Amino acid sequence: MYRSHVLVCGGTGCTSSGSAKIIEEFEKEIAATGLQDEVRVVRTGCFGLCALGPVVIIYPEGAFYSRVDPKDVKEIVDEHLLKGRIVRRLLYTETVQEDHISSLNETGFYKKQKRVALRNCGVINPEDINEYIAYDGYQALGKVLTEMTPDDVIDVLNRSGLRGRGGAGFPTGRKWTFAKNQPAGQKYVCCNADEGDPGAFMDRSVLEGDPHVVLEAMAIAGYTIGSNQGYIYVRAEYPIAVKRLEIAIEQAREMGLLGKNILGTGFDFDIELRLGSGAFVCGEETALMTSIEGHRGEPRPRPPFPAVKGLFGKSSILNNVETWANIPQIILKGPEWFASMGTETSKGTKVFALGGKIHNTGLVEIPMGTTLREIVEEIGGGCPGGKKFKAAQTGGPSGGCIPASKIDTPIDYENLIAIGSMMGSGGLIVMDEDNCMVDIAKFFLEFTVDESCGKCSPCRIGTKRLYEMLDKVTRGEATLEDLDKMEKLCYYIKDNALCGLGQTAPNPVLSTLRYFRDEYVAHVVDKRCPAGVCKHLLQYQIVADKCKGCTLCARNCPVGAISGTVKNPHVIDQSKCIKCGACMEKCKFGAIVRK
Repeated sequence: MYRSHVLVCGGTGCTSSGSAKIIEEFEKEIAATGLQDEVRVVRTGCFGLCALGPVVIIYPEGAFYSRVDPKDVKEIVDEHLLKGRIVRRLLYTETVQEDHISSLNETGFYKKQKRVALRNCGVINPEDINEYIAYDGYQALGKVLTEMTPDDVIDVLNRSGLRGRGGAGFPTGRKWTFAKNQPAGQKYVCCNADEGDPGAFMDRSVLEGDPHVVLEAMAIAGYTIGSNQGYIYVRAEYPIAVKRLEIAIEQAREMGLLGKNILGTGFDFDIELRLGSGAFVCGEETALMTSIEGHRGEPRPRPPFPAVKGLFGKSSILNNVETWANIPQIILKGPEWFASMGTETSKGTKVFALGGKIHNTGLVEIPMGTTLREIVEEIGGGCPGGKKFKAAQTGGPSGGCIPASKIDTPIDYENLIAIGSMMGSGGLIVMDEDNCMVDIAKFFLEFTVDESCGKCSPCRIGTKRLYEMLDKVTRGEATLEDLDKMEKLCYYIKDNALCGLGQTAPNPVLSTLRYFRDEYVAHVVDKRCPAGVCKHLLQYQIVADKCKGCTLCARNCPVGAISGTVKNPHVIDQSKCIKCGACMEKCKFGAIVRK
């Protein structure tokens, strides 16, 4: 029995910041002080507040140490673990009060969150099945196999209102019903862990922090639809997630929770991993299944839908990681518990990867219906440097930009679609006044062009032409007529592309045209970028009254575009200037301005 537990984040973010070294230092210092029988060091998953990593939490006090450096470890061991004195200078500042240390749940980042899918992340050791079991792990599977029929399971899911968290929001119970009602025979259960949206890391964090929850939920699905085989399709770029899944699968097999005759009930179900190579299109269900089969990841026409003809031509269901992570708790706590959270049509919680121009970069889980303002200003802490919030991008390349005027919109499936965006898998990228919305649309479209599988011409050719039009806008070479052509092409692609990747590719363009058309007009008519981002429309000029003739700018210009003599005002030759900004960075007198 340990008197203290030192929880160190072992997610990708903190690992990249050196948390492995911190664990090593803790173990060394704890042994040196003779506390190894009293204090246990635990490598956990993501705590959520990635901006403050590496993160260490020590219980029972709940002391939240942020941005811990290996050289801080000895002080924490000597003061906190040995003498019982919390090292206040290393604590997350929001937890430090004059007379006490507040809990994490009282901080702005955590107090409005409700952790359901993330309940075990940052709490348990993901590489120890016993810790998962200690937190009610595999009880839902036991209940389903011994007390419930397949119809009972689907009834619970239907009453819970759980919808797919991968983007489309299709009712989970209905999807399972389609597969269950197919004739008996070989069927498959698939997990989409091919998280490809720029800035998204929700599924990765669940797999790194709580891999067994996905295995348990997939086994429940196997029992429900009559399947004995599952596949998890996970990005090869997620080495920590892959390693922990491999460990979890092996542990579950050893304990009889995967494989033959699970829990002595006669039910057989096993899971295999398949590694994806980073193709964004493989996030689409039919392309994912084609890739598992060993073929090039390309989508197939629907119908038939996977529930009828999916993996290897057999009835199959596919859900993403976050959807799976909700199911065991719904089974144990009941559908009414889950349905009590969220809105009328969007039940439960949603996990978002909060990034971009925001103070508190990290992983958040909020009840559906929480407003964008609450996420950005209260949970996220607002934009750094006193900058004004301009927009938020949800849904990645398939989503849209939500302007500041819509900041009080409750976040759920229907509301996001109504304002020209979509839930997507859960990336939420914040932009401030320094972002150019035309450039943002161009960035996401460039990603889609690169990731198109090329199978259908509306996506293969249409997105390329759309990107070229956007490029003309950012160069100041487009006309107002081009903006109308762009919009027309967007709707053509949406109506004719084969799969969801192509059909939603124009969304960033359409949403920015809808809410930020004035920026497009400024690029086209005034030949200027209001945010000062698009290089071809920028000009660096030297203010003669401020220039001291120090020659520093001329000496640092990589193309020799600046001329002048010592102690006299210099001049920039605009025909040579490549808009790199080196001159402005080097000028000590504020004599160079960007227009």
